[in-house]
Amino acid sequence: MQKQTTIAHEVSYSGIGLHSGLEVHMKLLPAPENTGLIFVRTDLPGQPCIAAQARNVAATVRATTIEENGAKVFTIEHLMSALHIAGIDNCRIEMDAEEPPVADGCSETFYRLLLEAGVSEQEAPRHIIEIDRVYRIDDDEHRRFVMVVPYDGFRVTFTSLNPHALVGLQFEDFHIDSDTYLREIAPARTIAYEKEIEALRQMGLGRGGTLENVIVYNDEKWLNKLRYEDELVRHKILDVIGDLRLAGPIRGHVIAVASGHALNTQLARKIADALG
Repeated sequence: MQKQTTIAHEVSYSGIGLHSGLEVHMKLLPAPENTGLIFVRTDLPGQPCIAAQARNVAATVRATTIEENGAKVFTIEHLMSALHIAGIDNCRIEMDAEEPPVADGCSETFYRLLLEAGVSEQEAPRHIIEIDRVYRIDDDEHRRFVMVVPYDGFRVTFTSLNPHALVGLQFEDFHIDSDTYLREIAPARTIAYEKEIEALRQMGLGRGGTLENVIVYNDEKWLNKLRYEDELVRHKILDVIGDLRLAGPIRGHVIAVASGHALNTQLARKIADALG
């Protein structure tokens, strides 16, 4: 029987939010058994807590937002992805703004931060979600879906469909462990189309985005150097790992075609609701 875990030592990281553009100081702290992953808004009166659970998803436009106790945090998927693969069950995440730091647009910084913090085993039994049947969410209009099926381990198969000639169809399939995640997935950065950036900023999004933390393409070329030829689909895998952690630590095979935060979090909610 596996036991629950928390981080062994407090670690911290500061930077700006991808969408808010605001400076944020973040601390990751050990938490007692059965706490779960909890975001704490230290900048608000009473320091309200927001549990990183599928029932608290409030929005999924270009990022995953959770809300509880009159407070919210958004763009949590990169940090959640790192926590998922690091196997952390209980952690208190303190932030003095509503969005974690973007770092360089991927989850590698957070994963290495968790490696630095170390893992502390606790006494309570760990509640791993062993997928024993098919869970699936479809968007028939846009021919997108995400599903999870039984599998001995954790695996993600993702097909990304983009009509732009520079991007096109991208496919990856990984059995994911710590080494594979750090080597093949964690360094994959978020991506933007240059023509969309101004519209996003008018929506109040992408204000912290730069060529240091987003890979950008236009009609002719990439504006910065790619880490992988198929960095887009690898980042999509990074995101789905983070979004599905809202249901809990999963053991199963995730299969997705052109899925995004909306479908991912709906699947997390479906799994969580089925398990009560």
